[in-house]
Amino acid sequence: MESTDASALRGAYDTDGYVIAREVIDRDLAAEACDHVQWLLAKHPELRPEDLHHHLMIGDPFWYRLISDERLVDLASVFIGPNVALFATHYIAKPPKTGRPVLWHQDGSYWPLKPVEVTTLWLACSVSTPENGCMRVVPGTHTLDFQEMKPNKEVDNVLGSEIDASFVDDTNAVDFILAPGDVSIHNPRIVHGSNANTSEKWRVGLTIRYIPTSTEITRDGAGSPYLLKGNAVERINTYHSRPRFKEGEHFPFSKQDDYR
Repeated sequence: MESTDASALRGAYDTDGYVIAREVIDRDLAAEACDHVQWLLAKHPELRPEDLHHHLMIGDPFWYRLISDERLVDLASVFIGPNVALFATHYIAKPPKTGRPVLWHQDGSYWPLKPVEVTTLWLACSVSTPENGCMRVVPGTHTLDFQEMKPNKEVDNVLGSEIDASFVDDTNAVDFILAPGDVSIHNPRIVHGSNANTSEKWRVGLTIRYIPTSTEITRDGAGSPYLLKGNAVERINTYHSRPRFKEGEHFPFSKQDDYR
């Protein structure tokens, strides 16, 4: 379902396990995120574009500017409440023709969170279509318990694992066709994935995992916690300080002076 009203967003999310919000951020900011990906790839030529995880960006002012954008944080609060922190992020950038698939899985099966109260905002930085490997979900599967993910090395894929096929009926799968600045929101239990990029265009998205401050990250180094809205909970997580921009060290972006 697509909506802009907060109650309708939450209702669709609770019923289907996902919802789409259009034009959440402006296209100029989405374009800067695509440029940020290329900057990161130039800095880390050993990495594939699908593998730009949060640990590369702790202390990165542009990344922080993006994940702390009030429009995104306020949207997350619709699903997890008024006290919002960041758990982790992941740029999944699929290059033309060679972008790898993400096999069917449940996000929460991978995460050391207690309790697993979390929602993912998938920010489209470029156009996302079936041809370039957009995300797909199986509606209603957010009612499943978390399943163990099984290794799959036979297919060259992003996660190296997948959910057992018995839990997947993709006849009703929904493709998330998104424009830059659109956001899909999905439950950590919903079964989802994406196909390979067979097109001539990049597919760039940033997954942002927001948690209520009552959720604990139980393994050191598993996330990049920042307090983004509301109040922290005593003895639950230790949050990083807001990063500061340094010329020549960080990605140059339009609002860098706000982070000096």
